[in-house]
Amino acid sequence: MTTPRRSDTTRAAILEAARERFAADGYERATIRAIARDAGIDPSMVMRYYGNKEGLFAAASEIDLRLPPLGAQPAQHIGAVLVAHFLDRWEQDDVLTGVLRVGVTNAAGAERMRAVFKAQLGPIAAGVCPDPADAPRRAALAASQILGMALARYVLRLPPAVDMSREEVIAWLSPTIQRYLTADRP
Repeated sequence: MTTPRRSDTTRAAILEAARERFAADGYERATIRAIARDAGIDPSMVMRYYGNKEGLFAAASEIDLRLPPLGAQPAQHIGAVLVAHFLDRWEQDDVLTGVLRVGVTNAAGAERMRAVFKAQLGPIAAGVCPDPADAPRRAALAASQILGMALARYVLRLPPAVDMSREEVIAWLSPTIQRYLTADRP
């Protein structure tokens, strides 16, 4: 087994500090200096590895939604599987919440969220919807529900959204996600 190079360790420390700082402070208030301080390095090292704040944000907000393969799922369960999956992801991954916070107030964050959902949810929608030409629209509709609940439950922490059990959230959202992805066009 090879030992990690010093630069790999430094990059990992920078990314971890950046994720935490962007999640806590948002894009606008997070600074290269604060991130470097959190990582225990000189700010010039952050610039050396990532060029600027935008480059650092892009690297720190790399998100793999790890969407489940839906081809093996019975068609009538796709909505429930996706809602359950996203609840798991939001509850286990502070980076998602941080990127959502940034995406609401910053163009770079919004673009990051658009890219993630287009690249990862788009193909899922194309694989299950009746007409693949409708996939981008259907993915956007599904994302509106998923991101709306994430915003209400994990960012704004609206009491009714927070107080719902996992099963309740799945029961309420699944039929809508199911319809958006698999129903005939209205």
